[in-house]
Amino acid sequence: MTTPLKSGDRIRLISMTNDPDPIPAGTTGTVAGVDPQSDWLQVDVEWDNGRSLMLSIPPDLVESIKSPKDAPPC
Repeated sequence: MTTPLKSGDRIRLISMTNDPDPIPAGTTGTVAGVDPQSDWLQVDVEWDNGRSLMLSIPPDLVESIKSPKDAPPC
């Protein structure tokens, strides 16, 4: 399985449906590691809200965002 995610990427959570205490949708974080499985990804994320909770993709959904250092100056 090829993954577009890699360590250091910035992401925003779209949904996390299978966790009893999910990270709230819209929360941003930095990918700390990606561990491809046969048909899913385990993604370790350093969430900006301080929580530590891995993603399972699928079913969790995220989108890539630009890091502050890549954003154009204001």
